[in-house]
Amino acid sequence: MNETAAIALLLLFVINLGIGVGAGFYELRVVVPVWASAPPRSLLVPESGLRFWALVTTGPLTLLTVANAIAAWQATEPVRSWWLVAVAIIVIERLATFGYFVPTMVRLQRDQSAAPAIVKAKFARWAALNYPRNVASLIAWLMAMKALVMLAH
Repeated sequence: MNETAAIALLLLFVINLGIGVGAGFYELRVVVPVWASAPPRSLLVPESGLRFWALVTTGPLTLLTVANAIAAWQATEPVRSWWLVAVAIIVIERLATFGYFVPTMVRLQRDQSAAPAIVKAKFARWAALNYPRNVASLIAWLMAMKALVMLAH
Protein backbone atom coordinates (compact mmCIF):
# COMPACT_ATOMS: atom_id res chain seq x y z
CA MET A 1 0.00 0.00 0.00
CA ASN A 2 1.39 3.40 -0.86
CA GLU A 3 2.03 5.95 1.86
CA THR A 4 -0.69 8.38 0.71
CA ALA A 5 -3.36 5.67 0.90
CA ALA A 6 -2.09 4.53 4.31
CA ILE A 7 -2.18 8.08 5.66
CA ALA A 8 -5.70 8.59 4.25
CA LEU A 9 -6.99 5.37 5.85
CA LEU A 10 -5.41 6.16 9.19
CA LEU A 11 -6.72 9.74 9.07
CA LEU A 12 -10.26 8.50 8.40
CA PHE A 13 -9.87 6.00 11.26
CA VAL A 14 -8.69 8.76 13.62
CA ILE A 15 -11.52 11.11 12.60
CA ASN A 16 -14.25 8.48 12.89
CA LEU A 17 -12.85 7.10 16.12
CA GLY A 18 -12.67 10.65 17.54
CA ILE A 19 -16.32 11.21 16.69
CA GLY A 20 -17.19 7.89 18.35
CA VAL A 21 -15.15 8.67 21.46
CA GLY A 22 -16.76 12.09 21.81
CA ALA A 23 -20.23 10.69 21.26
CA GLY A 24 -19.56 7.86 23.71
CA PHE A 25 -18.58 10.25 26.49
CA TYR A 26 -21.54 12.49 25.65
CA GLU A 27 -23.82 9.46 25.92
CA LEU A 28 -22.30 8.52 29.29
CA ARG A 29 -22.75 12.02 30.72
CA VAL A 30 -26.06 13.07 29.12
CA VAL A 31 -28.07 10.15 27.72
CA VAL A 32 -27.31 7.37 30.23
CA PRO A 33 -28.64 9.40 33.20
CA VAL A 34 -31.90 9.96 31.29
CA TRP A 35 -32.12 6.24 30.51
CA ALA A 36 -31.36 5.38 34.15
CA SER A 37 -34.12 7.66 35.45
CA ALA A 38 -37.06 5.22 35.15
CA PRO A 39 -36.31 2.04 33.19
CA PRO A 40 -37.78 0.35 31.23
CA ARG A 41 -39.91 3.30 30.08
CA SER A 42 -37.00 5.77 30.06
CA LEU A 43 -35.05 3.54 27.68
CA LEU A 44 -37.52 4.52 24.95
CA VAL A 45 -36.46 8.17 24.86
CA PRO A 46 -37.33 9.27 21.32
CA GLU A 47 -34.38 9.47 18.96
CA SER A 48 -31.63 8.69 21.42
CA GLY A 49 -29.05 8.50 18.65
CA LEU A 50 -29.76 5.16 16.95
CA ARG A 51 -29.32 6.57 13.44
CA PHE A 52 -26.20 8.45 14.48
CA TRP A 53 -24.58 5.37 16.00
CA ALA A 54 -25.52 3.11 13.08
CA LEU A 55 -24.69 5.43 10.19
CA VAL A 56 -21.93 7.68 11.50
CA THR A 57 -19.92 5.48 13.82
CA THR A 58 -20.82 1.80 14.10
CA GLY A 59 -20.87 0.88 10.41
CA PRO A 60 -18.06 3.14 9.20
CA LEU A 61 -15.84 2.43 12.21
CA THR A 62 -16.17 -1.30 11.70
CA LEU A 63 -15.19 -1.02 8.02
CA LEU A 64 -12.37 1.40 8.80
CA THR A 65 -11.07 -0.96 11.48
CA VAL A 66 -10.80 -3.82 8.98
CA ALA A 67 -9.13 -1.59 6.37
CA ASN A 68 -6.73 -0.18 8.96
CA ALA A 69 -5.82 -3.66 10.20
CA ILE A 70 -4.66 -4.50 6.68
CA ALA A 71 -2.82 -1.20 6.26
CA ALA A 72 -1.21 -1.34 9.71
CA TRP A 73 0.05 -4.86 9.10
CA GLN A 74 1.94 -3.57 6.05
CA ALA A 75 3.40 -0.53 7.84
CA THR A 76 6.96 -0.39 9.14
CA GLU A 77 8.08 0.03 12.73
CA PRO A 78 7.62 1.99 14.92
CA VAL A 79 4.33 3.15 13.33
CA ARG A 80 3.17 -0.42 12.90
CA SER A 81 3.10 -1.19 16.63
CA TRP A 82 1.13 1.91 17.59
CA TRP A 83 -1.29 1.41 14.72
CA LEU A 84 -1.81 -2.33 15.28
CA VAL A 85 -2.45 -1.91 19.00
CA ALA A 86 -5.00 0.84 18.29
CA VAL A 87 -6.71 -1.43 15.76
CA ALA A 88 -6.60 -4.43 18.13
CA ILE A 89 -8.28 -2.42 20.90
CA ILE A 90 -11.03 -1.37 18.50
CA VAL A 91 -11.47 -4.95 17.24
CA ILE A 92 -12.12 -6.00 20.84
CA GLU A 93 -14.41 -3.00 21.32
CA ARG A 94 -16.33 -3.88 18.13
CA LEU A 95 -16.75 -7.48 19.32
CA ALA A 96 -18.08 -6.21 22.66
CA THR A 97 -20.37 -3.75 20.88
CA PHE A 98 -21.93 -6.35 18.59
CA GLY A 99 -21.77 -9.21 21.09
CA TYR A 100 -23.07 -7.46 24.19
CA PHE A 101 -23.82 -3.71 24.11
CA VAL A 102 -26.14 -3.49 21.09
CA PRO A 103 -28.08 -6.73 21.71
CA THR A 104 -28.50 -5.97 25.40
CA MET A 105 -29.83 -2.46 24.77
CA VAL A 106 -32.18 -3.73 22.06
CA ARG A 107 -33.55 -6.38 24.45
CA LEU A 108 -33.95 -3.83 27.24
CA GLN A 109 -35.80 -1.42 24.96
CA ARG A 110 -38.07 -4.09 23.49
CA ASP A 111 -39.09 -5.79 26.74
CA GLN A 112 -41.30 -3.11 28.24
CA SER A 113 -43.26 -5.72 30.22
CA ALA A 114 -40.25 -6.80 32.29
CA ALA A 115 -40.13 -5.95 35.97
CA PRO A 116 -38.54 -2.52 36.43
CA ALA A 117 -36.12 -3.86 39.06
CA ILE A 118 -34.78 -6.47 36.65
CA VAL A 119 -34.44 -3.96 33.81
CA LYS A 120 -32.77 -1.47 36.14
CA ALA A 121 -30.20 -4.08 37.25
CA LYS A 122 -29.45 -5.16 33.68
CA PHE A 123 -29.16 -1.55 32.57
CA ALA A 124 -26.87 -0.70 35.51
CA ARG A 125 -24.53 -3.52 34.42
CA TRP A 126 -24.65 -2.27 30.80
CA ALA A 127 -23.85 1.30 31.92
CA ALA A 128 -21.03 0.18 34.24
CA LEU A 129 -19.39 -1.86 31.46
CA ASN A 130 -19.76 1.05 29.06
CA TYR A 131 -17.19 3.10 31.03
CA PRO A 132 -14.22 0.81 30.34
CA ARG A 133 -15.36 0.42 26.73
CA ASN A 134 -15.22 4.20 26.28
CA VAL A 135 -11.85 4.47 28.02
CA ALA A 136 -10.46 1.72 25.76
CA SER A 137 -11.73 3.61 22.71
CA LEU A 138 -10.08 6.79 23.99
CA ILE A 139 -6.77 4.95 24.40
CA ALA A 140 -7.06 3.49 20.89
CA TRP A 141 -7.83 6.95 19.49
CA LEU A 142 -4.76 8.45 21.15
CA MET A 143 -2.59 5.59 19.87
CA ALA A 144 -3.98 5.98 16.36
CA MET A 145 -3.23 9.71 16.48
CA LYS A 146 0.34 8.92 17.57
CA ALA A 147 0.68 6.52 14.63
CA LEU A 148 -0.72 9.15 12.25
CA VAL A 149 1.78 11.78 13.41
CA MET A 150 4.62 9.27 13.03
CA LEU A 151 3.43 8.13 9.61
CA ALA A 152 2.99 11.66 8.29
CA HIS A 153 6.57 12.66 9.19
